[in-house]
Amino acid sequence: MKIGLQIPSFTWPGSTVEIAPRLATISSTADQLGFASIWVMDHFFQIRGVGQPEEPMLESYSTLNFIAAHTQKARLGTMVTGVIYRNPGLLVKEVTTLDVLSGGRAYLGIGAAWNESESVGLGFTFPSLKERFEQLEEALMIAKAMWSGDETPFTGKQFHLERPLNSPQPISKPHPPILIGGGGERKTLNLVAKYADACNLFARLGTDELTHKLDILKHHCDLEGRNYTEIEITALDTFVNMTPTDLIVKCRELSQIGIQHLIVNIPDIATIKPLEWIGKEVIPEVAGF
Repeated sequence: MKIGLQIPSFTWPGSTVEIAPRLATISSTADQLGFASIWVMDHFFQIRGVGQPEEPMLESYSTLNFIAAHTQKARLGTMVTGVIYRNPGLLVKEVTTLDVLSGGRAYLGIGAAWNESESVGLGFTFPSLKERFEQLEEALMIAKAMWSGDETPFTGKQFHLERPLNSPQPISKPHPPILIGGGGERKTLNLVAKYADACNLFARLGTDELTHKLDILKHHCDLEGRNYTEIEITALDTFVNMTPTDLIVKCRELSQIGIQHLIVNIPDIATIKPLEWIGKEVIPEVAGF
Protein backbone atom coordinates (compact mmCIF):
# COMPACT_ATOMS: atom_id res chain seq x y z
CA MET A 1 0.00 0.00 0.00
CA LYS A 2 1.07 3.54 -0.77
CA ILE A 3 0.48 6.53 1.51
CA GLY A 4 -0.34 9.95 0.09
CA LEU A 5 -0.81 13.32 1.75
CA GLN A 6 -3.72 15.70 1.29
CA ILE A 7 -3.26 19.33 2.39
CA PRO A 8 -6.81 20.69 2.77
CA SER A 9 -6.06 23.71 4.97
CA PHE A 10 -3.59 26.58 5.04
CA THR A 11 -4.74 27.89 8.42
CA TRP A 12 -1.41 27.61 10.16
CA PRO A 13 0.33 29.59 12.91
CA GLY A 14 1.74 32.90 11.72
CA SER A 15 0.72 35.42 9.09
CA THR A 16 -0.01 35.07 5.39
CA VAL A 17 3.64 35.63 4.49
CA GLU A 18 4.48 32.40 6.30
CA ILE A 19 2.15 30.19 4.23
CA ALA A 20 4.61 29.72 1.35
CA PRO A 21 7.69 28.71 3.39
CA ARG A 22 5.60 26.43 5.61
CA LEU A 23 4.00 24.76 2.58
CA ALA A 24 7.44 24.30 1.05
CA THR A 25 8.68 22.61 4.23
CA ILE A 26 5.63 20.34 4.50
CA SER A 27 5.86 19.33 0.84
CA SER A 28 9.59 18.70 0.74
CA THR A 29 9.48 16.77 4.02
CA ALA A 30 6.64 14.53 2.81
CA ASP A 31 8.47 13.93 -0.46
CA GLN A 32 11.73 13.01 1.28
CA LEU A 33 9.94 10.68 3.70
CA GLY A 34 8.37 8.61 0.95
CA PHE A 35 4.80 9.87 0.62
CA ALA A 36 3.70 8.66 -2.80
CA SER A 37 1.49 11.64 -3.60
CA ILE A 38 0.57 15.15 -2.45
CA TRP A 39 -2.89 16.61 -3.03
CA VAL A 40 -4.68 19.90 -2.48
CA MET A 41 -8.40 20.60 -2.65
CA ASP A 42 -9.84 22.48 -5.61
CA HIS A 43 -11.87 24.99 -3.63
CA PHE A 44 -11.85 28.77 -3.41
CA PHE A 45 -13.53 29.05 -0.01
CA GLN A 46 -12.64 26.73 2.88
CA ILE A 47 -15.24 23.97 3.16
CA ARG A 48 -17.43 22.81 6.00
CA GLY A 49 -15.87 20.13 8.14
CA VAL A 50 -12.42 21.64 7.67
CA GLY A 51 -12.92 25.27 8.68
CA GLN A 52 -14.79 28.50 8.06
CA PRO A 53 -15.26 29.94 4.54
CA GLU A 54 -13.12 32.96 5.45
CA GLU A 55 -10.03 30.90 6.26
CA PRO A 56 -7.11 30.95 3.78
CA MET A 57 -7.60 28.91 0.60
CA LEU A 58 -5.11 28.89 -2.27
CA GLU A 59 -5.95 28.26 -5.92
CA SER A 60 -5.10 24.63 -6.54
CA TYR A 61 -3.02 24.53 -9.72
CA SER A 62 -0.87 27.50 -8.76
CA THR A 63 -0.27 25.72 -5.47
CA LEU A 64 0.57 22.39 -7.10
CA ASN A 65 3.14 24.02 -9.37
CA PHE A 66 4.69 25.62 -6.27
CA ILE A 67 4.76 22.20 -4.59
CA ALA A 68 6.31 20.68 -7.72
CA ALA A 69 9.26 23.05 -7.34
CA HIS A 70 9.85 21.79 -3.80
CA THR A 71 9.52 18.05 -4.47
CA GLN A 72 11.15 15.47 -6.68
CA LYS A 73 9.25 12.17 -6.48
CA ALA A 74 5.68 12.48 -5.18
CA ARG A 75 2.85 12.59 -7.68
CA LEU A 76 0.70 15.74 -7.50
CA GLY A 77 -3.00 16.36 -7.98
CA THR A 78 -6.24 17.91 -6.86
CA MET A 79 -8.58 16.02 -4.57
CA VAL A 80 -10.55 16.85 -6.71
CA THR A 81 -11.09 19.50 -9.39
CA GLY A 82 -14.68 20.66 -9.76
CA VAL A 83 -15.46 20.36 -13.45
CA ILE A 84 -17.49 23.59 -13.45
CA TYR A 85 -14.56 25.80 -12.47
CA ARG A 86 -12.58 25.63 -15.71
CA ASN A 87 -13.27 25.11 -19.37
CA PRO A 88 -11.99 21.57 -20.03
CA GLY A 89 -9.49 22.80 -22.61
CA LEU A 90 -7.94 25.06 -19.98
CA LEU A 91 -8.02 22.27 -17.41
CA VAL A 92 -6.14 19.92 -19.71
CA LYS A 93 -3.55 22.64 -20.35
CA GLU A 94 -3.16 23.24 -16.60
CA VAL A 95 -2.67 19.56 -15.81
CA THR A 96 -0.31 19.18 -18.76
CA THR A 97 1.69 22.16 -17.52
CA LEU A 98 1.92 20.64 -14.05
CA ASP A 99 3.03 17.34 -15.57
CA VAL A 100 5.73 18.95 -17.72
CA LEU A 101 7.07 21.21 -14.96
CA SER A 102 7.09 18.39 -12.39
CA GLY A 103 8.87 15.93 -14.66
CA GLY A 104 5.82 13.72 -15.25
CA ARG A 105 4.19 13.63 -11.81
CA ALA A 106 0.68 14.98 -12.36
CA TYR A 107 -2.68 13.39 -11.73
CA LEU A 108 -5.92 14.76 -13.12
CA GLY A 109 -8.24 14.49 -10.13
CA ILE A 110 -11.76 15.48 -11.12
CA GLY A 111 -15.37 15.34 -10.00
CA ALA A 112 -18.79 16.88 -10.60
CA ALA A 113 -18.39 19.68 -7.98
CA TRP A 114 -20.75 20.34 -5.08
CA ASN A 115 -19.95 23.58 -3.27
CA GLU A 116 -22.64 25.94 -4.50
CA SER A 117 -21.80 28.68 -2.00
CA GLU A 118 -18.33 29.36 -3.40
CA SER A 119 -19.68 29.24 -6.95
CA VAL A 120 -22.37 31.80 -6.18
CA GLY A 121 -19.92 33.85 -4.15
CA LEU A 122 -17.36 34.15 -6.95
CA GLY A 123 -19.75 34.20 -9.89
CA PHE A 124 -19.32 30.69 -11.29
CA THR A 125 -22.35 29.15 -12.93
CA PHE A 126 -23.61 26.27 -10.80
CA PRO A 127 -25.77 24.11 -13.09
CA SER A 128 -27.98 21.20 -12.11
CA LEU A 129 -26.46 17.89 -11.04
CA LYS A 130 -27.49 16.38 -14.38
CA GLU A 131 -25.67 19.13 -16.28
CA ARG A 132 -22.60 18.85 -14.06
CA PHE A 133 -22.34 15.16 -14.81
CA GLU A 134 -22.75 15.89 -18.52
CA GLN A 135 -19.89 18.38 -18.21
CA LEU A 136 -17.81 15.83 -16.32
CA GLU A 137 -18.17 13.16 -18.97
CA GLU A 138 -17.46 15.57 -21.80
CA ALA A 139 -14.40 16.92 -19.95
CA LEU A 140 -13.09 13.37 -19.61
CA MET A 141 -13.63 12.76 -23.31
CA ILE A 142 -11.85 16.01 -24.16
CA ALA A 143 -8.90 15.17 -21.90
CA LYS A 144 -8.48 11.77 -23.53
CA ALA A 145 -8.62 13.32 -26.99
CA MET A 146 -6.25 16.19 -26.29
CA TRP A 147 -3.73 13.87 -24.62
CA SER A 148 -3.86 11.54 -27.62
CA GLY A 149 -3.01 14.38 -29.99
CA ASP A 150 -6.47 14.38 -31.59
CA GLU A 151 -7.25 17.93 -32.78
CA THR A 152 -10.64 17.04 -34.27
CA PRO A 153 -13.26 19.64 -33.30
CA PHE A 154 -15.30 18.52 -30.31
CA THR A 155 -18.99 19.33 -30.18
CA GLY A 156 -20.92 18.07 -27.19
CA LYS A 157 -24.01 19.10 -25.32
CA GLN A 158 -22.00 21.21 -22.87
CA PHE A 159 -18.76 22.15 -24.64
CA HIS A 160 -17.48 23.03 -28.10
CA LEU A 161 -13.75 23.11 -28.92
CA GLU A 162 -12.89 24.05 -32.48
CA ARG A 163 -9.25 22.95 -32.28
CA PRO A 164 -8.28 21.04 -29.10
CA LEU A 165 -4.55 21.46 -29.63
CA ASN A 166 -2.31 20.50 -26.71
CA SER A 167 1.35 21.36 -27.08
CA PRO A 168 3.51 20.30 -25.40
CA GLN A 169 2.06 16.93 -24.58
CA PRO A 170 2.50 15.54 -21.04
CA ILE A 171 5.58 13.64 -19.97
CA SER A 172 3.43 10.98 -18.25
CA LYS A 173 2.55 8.20 -20.69
CA PRO A 174 0.05 7.60 -22.06
CA HIS A 175 -1.14 10.65 -20.09
CA PRO A 176 -1.42 11.85 -16.48
CA PRO A 177 -3.54 9.32 -14.58
CA ILE A 178 -7.19 10.36 -14.37
CA LEU A 179 -8.66 10.01 -10.88
CA ILE A 180 -12.39 10.46 -10.39
CA GLY A 181 -13.51 11.28 -6.86
CA GLY A 182 -16.80 10.07 -5.43
CA GLY A 183 -18.75 6.92 -4.76
CA GLY A 184 -22.04 7.50 -6.57
CA GLU A 185 -23.01 4.04 -7.69
CA ARG A 186 -24.97 4.80 -10.84
CA LYS A 187 -23.05 7.69 -12.44
CA THR A 188 -19.67 8.30 -10.78
CA LEU A 189 -18.47 4.71 -10.59
CA ASN A 190 -19.70 4.13 -14.13
CA LEU A 191 -17.52 7.03 -15.31
CA VAL A 192 -14.59 5.51 -13.41
CA ALA A 193 -15.07 2.27 -15.33
CA LYS A 194 -15.31 4.11 -18.66
CA TYR A 195 -12.57 6.72 -18.35
CA ALA A 196 -10.48 6.66 -15.18
CA ASP A 197 -7.14 5.26 -14.14
CA ALA A 198 -7.98 5.68 -10.44
CA CYS A 199 -10.93 6.22 -8.13
CA ASN A 200 -11.16 7.82 -4.70
CA LEU A 201 -13.56 6.85 -1.93
CA PHE A 202 -13.95 8.03 1.66
CA ALA A 203 -12.27 5.65 4.11
CA ARG A 204 -14.78 6.74 6.76
CA LEU A 205 -17.43 4.68 4.98
CA GLY A 206 -15.94 1.60 6.67
CA THR A 207 -14.79 -1.66 5.15
CA ASP A 208 -18.26 -3.10 4.54
CA GLU A 209 -19.51 -0.08 2.59
CA LEU A 210 -16.21 0.30 0.74
CA THR A 211 -16.38 -3.35 -0.28
CA HIS A 212 -19.89 -2.74 -1.60
CA LYS A 213 -18.73 0.29 -3.61
CA LEU A 214 -15.86 -1.70 -5.11
CA ASP A 215 -18.21 -4.52 -6.04
CA ILE A 216 -20.36 -1.95 -7.87
CA LEU A 217 -17.26 -0.66 -9.65
CA LYS A 218 -16.35 -4.21 -10.69
CA HIS A 219 -19.84 -4.63 -12.11
CA HIS A 220 -19.52 -1.42 -14.14
CA CYS A 221 -16.14 -2.61 -15.39
CA ASP A 222 -17.67 -5.90 -16.51
CA LEU A 223 -20.40 -4.02 -18.41
CA GLU A 224 -17.80 -1.76 -20.06
CA GLY A 225 -15.43 -4.62 -20.88
CA ARG A 226 -12.84 -2.96 -18.65
CA ASN A 227 -10.24 -4.80 -16.60
CA TYR A 228 -10.95 -3.76 -13.00
CA THR A 229 -7.32 -4.37 -12.02
CA GLU A 230 -6.24 -1.50 -14.30
CA ILE A 231 -7.84 0.97 -11.89
CA GLU A 232 -5.90 2.27 -8.89
CA ILE A 233 -8.14 2.11 -5.82
CA THR A 234 -7.52 5.02 -3.48
CA ALA A 235 -9.22 6.21 -0.29
CA LEU A 236 -9.15 9.49 1.62
CA ASP A 237 -9.01 9.69 5.41
CA THR A 238 -8.33 12.10 8.26
CA PHE A 239 -5.96 10.99 11.02
CA VAL A 240 -6.48 12.41 14.49
CA ASN A 241 -4.89 11.05 17.68
CA MET A 242 -3.56 7.92 16.00
CA THR A 243 -0.43 6.01 16.93
CA PRO A 244 1.79 4.36 14.32
CA THR A 245 0.31 1.01 15.32
CA ASP A 246 -3.24 2.33 14.86
CA LEU A 247 -2.44 3.54 11.39
CA ILE A 248 -0.70 0.33 10.38
CA VAL A 249 -3.70 -1.70 11.53
CA LYS A 250 -6.04 0.54 9.55
CA CYS A 251 -3.89 0.26 6.44
CA ARG A 252 -3.87 -3.52 6.74
CA GLU A 253 -7.67 -3.62 7.01
CA LEU A 254 -8.09 -1.35 4.00
CA SER A 255 -5.55 -3.23 1.92
CA GLN A 256 -7.40 -6.47 2.56
CA ILE A 257 -10.48 -5.12 0.78
CA GLY A 258 -8.47 -3.75 -2.15
CA ILE A 259 -7.44 -0.20 -1.23
CA GLN A 260 -4.01 0.37 -2.77
CA HIS A 261 -3.32 4.02 -1.98
CA LEU A 262 -4.45 5.68 1.25
CA ILE A 263 -4.38 9.49 1.14
CA VAL A 264 -4.38 11.16 4.54
CA ASN A 265 -4.89 14.63 5.87
CA ILE A 266 -3.52 15.55 9.28
CA PRO A 267 -4.92 18.49 11.27
CA ASP A 268 -1.62 19.22 13.07
CA ILE A 269 0.54 18.89 9.97
CA ALA A 270 2.16 22.28 10.57
CA THR A 271 4.21 20.74 13.36
CA ILE A 272 5.83 18.35 10.83
CA LYS A 273 6.01 15.65 13.52
CA PRO A 274 3.12 13.54 12.14
CA LEU A 275 4.82 13.44 8.75
CA GLU A 276 7.99 12.17 10.39
CA TRP A 277 6.41 9.27 12.24
CA ILE A 278 4.28 8.26 9.29
CA GLY A 279 7.30 8.40 7.00
CA LYS A 280 9.65 6.55 9.31
CA GLU A 281 7.35 4.06 11.03
CA VAL A 282 4.32 3.51 8.79
CA ILE A 283 5.27 3.89 5.14
CA PRO A 284 8.00 1.20 5.23
CA GLU A 285 5.74 -1.15 7.19
CA VAL A 286 2.71 -0.91 4.90
CA ALA A 287 4.64 -0.99 1.63
CA GLY A 288 4.28 -4.75 1.55
CA PHE A 289 0.51 -4.78 2.08
